Amino acid sequence: MQLNKEEKAMLNGELGEPAKWALAHMLQVGQMFDAESFVNVSQAHMMADPESLGEAGVHFLEQLAGHGSVQSQVRIPMITDPRGVDLTQYQALGQTEEMANLERRTIKACEQLGILMTNTCINYQITMPPVLGDHVAYGDTGVVIYTNSVLGARSNFEGGPSAIAAGITGRTPKYGLHLNEKRQSTRRFSINHRPGNLTEWGILGAEIGRRCNSYWEVPVIEGITTAPTSDELKHFGAAMASFGSTPLFHIVGITPEASSLEVVCQNGIPPVEKISEDELYQLQDQFGKKGDKVDVVVFAAPQLSIIELADLAKLVDGKKLHSKTDMIVCTAPGVAADSERLGFTRRIESCGARLLVGTCFYNQYAKEIGEANGWKTILSNSTKIVNIISGYGYKPALRNMEQCVASAVAGEIL
Repeated sequence: MQLNKEEKAMLNGELGEPAKWALAHMLQVGQMFDAESFVNVSQAHMMADPESLGEAGVHFLEQLAGHGSVQSQVRIPMITDPRGVDLTQYQALGQTEEMANLERRTIKACEQLGILMTNTCINYQITMPPVLGDHVAYGDTGVVIYTNSVLGARSNFEGGPSAIAAGITGRTPKYGLHLNEKRQSTRRFSINHRPGNLTEWGILGAEIGRRCNSYWEVPVIEGITTAPTSDELKHFGAAMASFGSTPLFHIVGITPEASSLEVVCQNGIPPVEKISEDELYQLQDQFGKKGDKVDVVVFAAPQLSIIELADLAKLVDGKKLHSKTDMIVCTAPGVAADSERLGFTRRIESCGARLLVGTCFYNQYAKEIGEANGWKTILSNSTKIVNIISGYGYKPALRNMEQCVASAVAGEIL
């Protein structure tokens, strides 16, 4: 790879040991993907919950932070994905002191490195979203697909070490979706039914992701004639990335790089693949049956926006959860502050739900808290979470937000 003067200085250790490690790590990544050079990035976003890090990962962060100089800190704005422990509520969830201590150590090391503890997977809704053509280094799959597709900024899926290396160096290898040619569509889908709620948007995203099933496929979608909301696109992209590892989609006439089909299909227009409404129902039918007992209802993955919390507060007003059903709601710290101020938190928790701040359900020791609370069946309106949560020992069910609330009150899927 071609290195400029500053990059050579980093590699030689002239700008500190953290920068030396970070540049060497990025060189390995770049060489693996045949990158010819680096590209400067304006932001980095790191997945670093303690369940994923473990003792070894936390120790590694502490070693980086232990150098203690300004050179050791990140040189661009760097933010974090959801945490694994809400330190104000972890004991009630059945999380251990060991889990909490790993969290505390992670936070301390990140703060020493100059990382901003935003603790969110919806940074594009609340924390300086990048702009069209902006190069960034983001980790969370839902963050990356929204950033690429809806905002028109550019990022690959960055693993935790690569994200922190990008933060320390201010650059990432120029490959994949940083290149114009890799952003051209390779698959073309047409729909005849516009999704009506967040869950339906997630199901459509899941079906497209399932069909593509490759990081290198870029779908373009026709048939959506009015702009979806930010929350609709959030669920759409998160599910697509979960089911297919897809990091970018285009919607003709809607997303910023897709003013026309021809613009995003310069390598040739792919044959059209139609998606019927019946196929979407078939996908949903795989997750939960009417009458099944509900142990826990989860609103998370992605974290909820202030609009979603407002909708949830209206749905739970005057209701109480079934005595054998719990409800977990996850949101970002910034959104939680607004929710508290606007009275949504009080209304949501009055029904018996628990609002967790700065975490997301599946990366907060989901298996362990399920065992601690006796949760087996999980009901959610997130197509992403039902796709991944069975790996933690749960039986997943999928319904829209209104149906989830009604089922939580009844104690069974309605």
